[in-house]
Amino acid sequence: MSRLALYAATILLLATPADAQDRTAEVDKIHSFATSETPGCAVGVSQQGKAVVNRAYGLGDVERRVPLSPQSRFDIGSTQKQFVAAAVLLLVADRRLALSDDIRKYVPELPDYGHTVTIDHLLTHTSGIRDWTGLLPMAEEGTDVLQLILRQRGLNFTPGEEWAYSNSGYVLLKEIVARVSKTSFGEFARRRLFAPLGMSSSAYVEDILKGTGERAIGYQKEGTGWKRYMRLGNERGGGAVVSTIEDLLVWNEALSNGRLGKFVAAKLEERATLRSGRKLTYARGLMVSTDDGERMVSHSGGAAGYSSWLGRFPERGVSVVVLCNFDPVSASALGGRVADLFLPPADARTQAQRPVATPGIDVTGRAGVYFDARGEPLRLLANNGRLAIANGPPLVPVSADRFVPPRASPFFRSEDAFELTFRSNDELELKSMEGQTTRYRRAQPWAPSAADLQGADGRYHSEELGTVFELLPSTNRLVLRSERSPAQSVELEAVAPDTYMRSLMSVRLRRDVSGKVTGFDYGNPLVRSLRFTRLGDRRAGGAPSAPVASDPVATTSAAPTASASSAPGPGGLVGEYELAPGRTVAITLEGGQLHSQPSGGQKRLLVHVSGTTFTVGGMVAPLTLAFTLGADGRATTIVMRQNGNERTLTRVR
Repeated sequence: MSRLALYAATILLLATPADAQDRTAEVDKIHSFATSETPGCAVGVSQQGKAVVNRAYGLGDVERRVPLSPQSRFDIGSTQKQFVAAAVLLLVADRRLALSDDIRKYVPELPDYGHTVTIDHLLTHTSGIRDWTGLLPMAEEGTDVLQLILRQRGLNFTPGEEWAYSNSGYVLLKEIVARVSKTSFGEFARRRLFAPLGMSSSAYVEDILKGTGERAIGYQKEGTGWKRYMRLGNERGGGAVVSTIEDLLVWNEALSNGRLGKFVAAKLEERATLRSGRKLTYARGLMVSTDDGERMVSHSGGAAGYSSWLGRFPERGVSVVVLCNFDPVSASALGGRVADLFLPPADARTQAQRPVATPGIDVTGRAGVYFDARGEPLRLLANNGRLAIANGPPLVPVSADRFVPPRASPFFRSEDAFELTFRSNDELELKSMEGQTTRYRRAQPWAPSAADLQGADGRYHSEELGTVFELLPSTNRLVLRSERSPAQSVELEAVAPDTYMRSLMSVRLRRDVSGKVTGFDYGNPLVRSLRFTRLGDRRAGGAPSAPVASDPVATTSAAPTASASSAPGPGGLVGEYELAPGRTVAITLEGGQLHSQPSGGQKRLLVHVSGTTFTVGGMVAPLTLAFTLGADGRATTIVMRQNGNERTLTRVR
């Protein structure tokens, strides 16, 4: 530690009451956007186990004008994953299950994947089990989440070889805890987690509206007012943890002091390791990072109008909790600002080394779609003279032909600090941090014949989803649409023989020995190789409909969209959308391409995924924007998703 950092830490520990008051005043300023007329946030900070900030701003119930308080109970979203992980680890400590156990030992209804999926694979998001949030919108209405998971026959990857955030894994873990303990997960959490630690305001509930105590209602901005916005029932994947800032500070302190046992505390923070030996920042229900020179143990959560962030800095003895009950807001961003008030100055911290860009590199002609030997796509974007990977990070040029990401992210290629080298304008190599090389070639122009397109025309069924989709020929394209909701359709462009794509969505036709199309494999960034089998011809009267602003694989929060007749061009999405009080995101159309730019931020190209869903180019963690259309066919809101969190931005002009 530098002398400056040591001095700052010493001053922090010896802070006077006046210092604490000053920092509380700064916390108040950070949350000044919340008023007596709006929803807001509750904020808690502790130092060395003593609460030094215990504040609430705004309303917990707008209709009844009930203010938030430090005792208000919030749905904490995915922040609950550390509680699920702790419950599992308590059973491991009891020797009632083992991290290496095959999950089919406890859930025999699961299929044989051809690979063993262990308890630890679920805890560390290395199982390859598909995330139910990307499947449920494609399934029949009312489909039970657990049953949908049990129906999946394929994995996204071989267990242990990659990392991909999967809410499905934690649904299965809760089921395993219930079966092993012979009680509900909620009762187990009460007896083994909440009650022993004195967290009397915390509980696992199926419906937050039926809970007791001082409840914070979730809201979404609607015009000049607010409407209720909460995930209930099946939309919550079985239930949610509700808690308060006071209880969560107790939880952080309990983990720091090993009150659940040293084994549980250590395993929660033990970072996952892939088969290759690569160590990740994700542990078990917690992220453990040191990007800013401070070791931080944290997790965020988002559930409709709720946003949460729980973080601690063990070496400083500092814990921070931010819980909010309205959308749009980022508890993670607010938590980071609050934490900075209680940590040494940023210039006293050891900053991670970043690659230095070589100036004057021309990336013209580098953009495009490339395929590896297995047919997996890689889409490169060029914007404002910079190169980026669609649904991945920006790229820093370290020479004319060699590019690297500014930092590794678990949300792209499992935190690979890779290098990308162009061998020519049409061929590139991607070398992993372990030295494995994957070669890609640019997709060559290919135009399907009328017979190619007509041969794919038909109805296709997925046993894993329990639904039927149709393929229809269009001009040099195929249209994919849901049979139960024909208005939901997506045009797919031919990029290679029998391969059709729309941005990062792909359909690959399967044929028998005679050349007849027998089915297709569907894929997108969330789902790989979802198999559809041909049933036969489409039903009478099923003419191709115009592609509309709808995404058959949108997440569960997707709002209703406009009809085909009101489907807009890109200009219908242009406007300004409220990101936070006093901040907006501008959507502009330049040269026929949409761009997004937050207030004071960098302008970035939007990459079309399907319907009115786009990814933001050049982001380390994938950021998706899904536009919702009004009756006039123009966008009214944007649903913004990143790192498992979700916010809705209302159009303001």
